[in-house]
Amino acid sequence: MKKLDIRKLLVSVEETHREMGQGINPPTRKALAIAVIANPYAGQYSDSLDDLVEIGEALGGLLGERCVQALGIDPAQAQSYGKAAIVGEAGELEHAAAILHPKLGAPLRKAVEKGAALVPSAKKMGGQGTPIDVPLGHKDGAYVRSHFDGIEARVADAPRASEILVAVAVTDSGRPLPRVGGLKHHEVKGEDGLR
Repeated sequence: MKKLDIRKLLVSVEETHREMGQGINPPTRKALAIAVIANPYAGQYSDSLDDLVEIGEALGGLLGERCVQALGIDPAQAQSYGKAAIVGEAGELEHAAAILHPKLGAPLRKAVEKGAALVPSAKKMGGQGTPIDVPLGHKDGAYVRSHFDGIEARVADAPRASEILVAVAVTDSGRPLPRVGGLKHHEVKGEDGLR
């Protein structure tokens, strides 16, 4: 595997305590971990993107674990997750696909214990300061509507032309004040990734 070349690593937690004048107790919490890495394929076309696939595997565990640590929870207490990547202009969109799929998911699932559902993802091309919304979905039940959400990832000086910004988000709750029905978190069986 090509060496994982990280320029920056950022971790943050967003807590919502009030919404529409209503107190949220306990607060809803989302953790976001971002790695800004060198793109080994910047400026060149390659039929094989294996280095990025392997880098994605390393980042899935690293970023997932950082999110769980930032929330101060046991992995089993994680409720939803998501991933996203922005490729700088010397790369191509397929570089984001390679880093987010197919190996990033297994170590991320280990970091949050289980993860039967697909990990929602987003990808785009962009320059320094470009934002991306990391989509969120329940880790074990895709039909849990209260956990359809997102969090914005942005780094002022990234990605540079030959970099990729990779973001993973993990929550210990759903949206604040969910009330649109559907399967509830405590009803999830986590057997098929849907329910």
